[in-house]
Amino acid sequence: MSELLQYLLSGVTVGAVYALVALGFTLIYNVSDVVNFAQGEFVMLGGMITFFAWRAGIPLPLAAILAIVVAASVGVLLNKLAIEPARGAPVASLVVITIGASIFLRGAAQLVFDKQLHRFASFSGDDPIDIFGATILPQSLWVIAGAVAIFMLLRLFFARTLTGKAVLATANNRMAASLVGINPGYMTTLSFAASAAIGALAGVLVTPITLTSYDLGVAIALKGFAAAMLGGMGIPIGALVGGLLLGLIEALTAGYVSSVYKDAVAFVVLLAVLFAMPQGLFGRKTMDRV
Repeated sequence: MSELLQYLLSGVTVGAVYALVALGFTLIYNVSDVVNFAQGEFVMLGGMITFFAWRAGIPLPLAAILAIVVAASVGVLLNKLAIEPARGAPVASLVVITIGASIFLRGAAQLVFDKQLHRFASFSGDDPIDIFGATILPQSLWVIAGAVAIFMLLRLFFARTLTGKAVLATANNRMAASLVGINPGYMTTLSFAASAAIGALAGVLVTPITLTSYDLGVAIALKGFAAAMLGGMGIPIGALVGGLLLGLIEALTAGYVSSVYKDAVAFVVLLAVLFAMPQGLFGRKTMDRV
C-alpha cells in the first residue's frame, strides 16, 4: 500500500508541472488559436535564470521574480516579433514559427548559460515528510500548491475582472471584441506574457527537485501538450486534470512496468486521445453548418 501511495505522490508532483505547462498552452490557444511549442522553453528559462541570479548573490525569492518577469518579457517579444507579423497565416505555419522560436531560445540559453545541470535550494528544506509509509519532499507540496493556486487565480481572473472577460471575448470572436472597444492585439500579448510567466513559475518550483538545463524545454513541452489534449485543448480545468492524470499514468508505468517506458507514456496517451476522443475529456464536440 505504501508503495502505491509513493507512486501516487510522485505522479501528482510531476503531473502538477505538466498541468502548469498545459495551462500555458490553453491561455495562448484560446486567444490566438496558436499551439505554442515554445512553452517548454519558458519552464527552462524560469529555472536557469533563477539559478544563475541566485548564484550571483541575489536572494532566491527575488531571483525567482526576476526569472518570471524576464520570461514574461520573452513571451511578449515572441508574440510581437513572430506571431503578430504572421497573423492570418495557416495554422501549420504558426506552429512551425513556435517550433523555430523554441529552437532559438534553446540555442540562446546554451550560449548565455551553459550545458550543465543545475539546482538551487529548496524553499522549505529537503527533509522528506512521511505520509502513511510513503514520503514526499516539501518542495513537491510547493509544486502542487502552485498548480492549484494558478488555476484558481485564472478562474477568478476570467470570472471577476473586466480584463479577464475581455480576454474571453477576444477568444470567442476577435472581430466582435474589437467592435465593442476591446484591443485584440493587447489581449493576445497579455496572454503570451501570462503563459510565459506560468511556465517560468513551473520551472522555479520544480528545479530543486528535477534539476534544470538548457535542453529541458522540448520534453516538457510535448508532455504539457499531451496533457492539454487529454483534458481538452483550450479548457483550463481540462489542463489541470489532464496534467495530473498524465503524471499519475507516467509514475504508475515507471513503478509497475518499467522506467524505460516512462517518457513514452505521454506520446501513447496523446495518440490514444487523438484517435478515440480528439476533443479530450472536457472538450465538446462541435458541429459546423454548411
